[in-house]
Amino acid sequence: MAAAEKEEISVEDEAVDKNVFKDCSKIAFYRRQKQQLSKNSTYRALLNSVTTDKDSTRFQIINEATKVPLLAEVYGIERNIFRLKINEETPLKPRYEVPDVLTSKPSTVRLISCSGDTGSLILTDGKGDLKCHITANPFKIDLVSEKEVVMSINSLGQLYFEHLQIPPKQRTTKGNEESASINTSQENQEDLGLWEEKFENFVDVKANGPTSIGLDFSLHGFEHLYGIPQHAESHQLKNTGDGDAYRLYNLDVYGYKIHDKMGIYGSVPYLLAHKLGRTIGIFWLNASETLVEINTQPAVEYTLTQMGPAAAKQKVRSRTDVRWMSESGIIDVFLLTGPTPFDVFKQYSYLTGTQAMPPLFSLGYHQCRWNYEDEQDVKAVDEGFDEHDIPYDVIWLDIEHTEGKRYFTWDKKRFANPKRMQEMLRSKKRKLVVISDPHIKIDPDYSVYTKAKEQGFFVRNRDGSDFEGICWPGLSSYLDFTNSKVREWYSGLFAFPAYQGSTDILFIWNDMNEPSVFRGPELTLQKNAIHHGNWEHRELHNIYGFYQQMATAEGLLQRSKGKERPFVLSRSFFAGSQKYGAVWTGDNIADWSYLKISIPMLLTLSITGISFCGADVGGFIGNPDAELLVRWYQAGAYQPFFRGHATMNTKRREPWLFGEEYTQLIREVIRERYTLLPYLYSLFYHVHVASEPVMRPLWIEFPDELETFGVEDEYMLGSALLVHPVTEPKTTMVDVFLPRSNEIWYHSKTFAHWKGGCTVKIPVALNTIPVFQRGGSVVPIKTTVGKSTGWMTNSSFGLRVALSTKGSAVGELYLDDGHSFQYFHQNQFLHRRFSFCSSVLINSCADERGRYSSTCVVEQILFLGLKKEPSSVTTHSSDGKDQPVTFMYCAKTSTLKLEKLSLNIGYDWEVHIK
Repeated sequence: MAAAEKEEISVEDEAVDKNVFKDCSKIAFYRRQKQQLSKNSTYRALLNSVTTDKDSTRFQIINEATKVPLLAEVYGIERNIFRLKINEETPLKPRYEVPDVLTSKPSTVRLISCSGDTGSLILTDGKGDLKCHITANPFKIDLVSEKEVVMSINSLGQLYFEHLQIPPKQRTTKGNEESASINTSQENQEDLGLWEEKFENFVDVKANGPTSIGLDFSLHGFEHLYGIPQHAESHQLKNTGDGDAYRLYNLDVYGYKIHDKMGIYGSVPYLLAHKLGRTIGIFWLNASETLVEINTQPAVEYTLTQMGPAAAKQKVRSRTDVRWMSESGIIDVFLLTGPTPFDVFKQYSYLTGTQAMPPLFSLGYHQCRWNYEDEQDVKAVDEGFDEHDIPYDVIWLDIEHTEGKRYFTWDKKRFANPKRMQEMLRSKKRKLVVISDPHIKIDPDYSVYTKAKEQGFFVRNRDGSDFEGICWPGLSSYLDFTNSKVREWYSGLFAFPAYQGSTDILFIWNDMNEPSVFRGPELTLQKNAIHHGNWEHRELHNIYGFYQQMATAEGLLQRSKGKERPFVLSRSFFAGSQKYGAVWTGDNIADWSYLKISIPMLLTLSITGISFCGADVGGFIGNPDAELLVRWYQAGAYQPFFRGHATMNTKRREPWLFGEEYTQLIREVIRERYTLLPYLYSLFYHVHVASEPVMRPLWIEFPDELETFGVEDEYMLGSALLVHPVTEPKTTMVDVFLPRSNEIWYHSKTFAHWKGGCTVKIPVALNTIPVFQRGGSVVPIKTTVGKSTGWMTNSSFGLRVALSTKGSAVGELYLDDGHSFQYFHQNQFLHRRFSFCSSVLINSCADERGRYSSTCVVEQILFLGLKKEPSSVTTHSSDGKDQPVTFMYCAKTSTLKLEKLSLNIGYDWEVHIK
């Protein structure tokens, strides 16, 4: 390994051939489960073993072949959630159960057992509309809602559970305890990878032997499934052929292949199924490598009898079978029963937490590249934005800002005075983000390394020595973030005295935290590395990055004594990562196909709890041409996290480097983003308190419109704006689907309107991004744009009021100081509701608890879809004063514009149109 010290580590170490990653055929536990199930071994529930306490109902399940018992526990949880746990009844030692993801112990609802026949047991939550119907032989669970079976568990008999065994070397010859279902002849042993598994030049020696688990779920009447990020794949999940399962295994895949089910940077083992009238979710709480197979059988209609004219037709409902397989751990699965998409979102966030409320600056535009060279470069880029009148909030520094890739340090030549640089940014009301990766350079003169080593804070090898692997700094050790003491220590490194040169405008980016290990198996940590508590890495691989982001967010929180909201972007993530910050889609390519796939990728993240997500604008790898760059900015401006980023050795691509025509186009769309911030910030408040995604696939907003279920080239931003980014070169026309025939949609620039329920052809030039406001909505905006969000605190508001077919509209505005937790602790927020009905617009209080006061006024109001020119417009304020208002009406566009108003945003007032 010493050679690595001298070797130059380069992008080539990361940009490896895709063959270094496994496909399903190379994964031993997948092969074992597929092979075993061809033998059809069944499990039987022993219903005479049932015990019930206030939390759960327990019973044994026994494998007919091996007679080894498993213990099943069924829990009813508040909010119409069921939980099923299956573990060995008496394992040789404890099996890994994922900690720290659930926000707290979920409140259970006592399940009441109502009579089944002798071979079955029926559990109900007392409200009676949901029942768990357990069949003994063969073991099966049906989830029944109002007499309809919504979901069946193990109806295909794919329950699979490998028991912990005594290693072969330690066994006595008498009575082989080996599970009878597994043949251990030498060649078979190698093929099945029971105690060791070979891949390329790596051998994974398994101290615990085979420990994989699996279970099938049949979803009745469902054909549309979504979720289980992260894959560069369509929003609607596809059927998986043999050897083509969706893989959940966090990996550093530089320039990942699109339309592929391989695992990339993050994993959320949670999927949703939707049909007319019902949405459900399955959350499989397991952090080891996981594979998901999906098989949809569409509905068929066939004739039962050919007797006479009244031939009986029998319709077989469609069904989708989902099979989960994990390398280790226990079966711990939550069934979210909806019934609506928004109910499922609330159920999931009740378990794993809601999206953290972001600081307002982080919703502005972020400028990043690997790397801004030095303080002078940072200053020049910052000035470039001002010179070209383009707002931005944050400039980012990648790994080259450090002293030889030692995190928490600064390169003394390039960044000799980091505080001065930050003070310059602060004077512009801007922020700085720097990178902090989980690998720590092995260097006896680097205090972060020596302190971590002294305290035993690194991931270890099987022999107890510290694991050493190669990453950007060369030979490195990896912090064991699964240990709460390591997280506590790491959080402390962000304190101002510890992190020399940092100030309170510096925020953090966690990269390479899958974790990425160059030249390791699949470019990651070997599975038999050892973590705190003596757990193997294989048990918890997918949660490693989650823990780093948790520790980083906690560090930023502590440095402000709990007063300021952190901002942390992480490349790797797991279920619950939304509590700690933002994620992005990793190392994409400057190509139209990657712009296009970013939309379904972000939609999938959004519905699985992670609303604060984005894709690198322009594509990280390669050089976008001006047209692609403009189109990418147009898409990114209407997505939650908005950052331009590019790798080493790409041409510089700050927004003003492509000629004035393109500078103007990019300026316009970034400014439009800033104009929309009041609406966007209000959406983030809603996802934070009510779990309603910011960026939404059409089907969740229009769950009763079959045509929306497969749409992924357009989306809703909140409930008011429909966005259809242009994702093909040289486009002059796009087909936009506008949902629901009783709705009306307005083009956000021309104000032309269309009735919903149809696809319309919209002409586009390079300066157009098709955005439509939904009739019946009010969108709050800022009327002027500053150099950054910090300059816009006191600028005036405008309202865009789009009338529904009934001539009404509603909307909201949420406002607070944009950076602290006072909104939560001291009710320092303002939440207003706007409603237009019977020609009166009313601004009223949406939440009486709010105590925040603002001097901002509503200065402009634009009404869309007003059929008739008014004779007068007056404002009525709460003190009883009436004021006539001058107005402009345009008959051609049916718009009414009010300007130069001065209506305080925080007071009650009305606008009357006569």
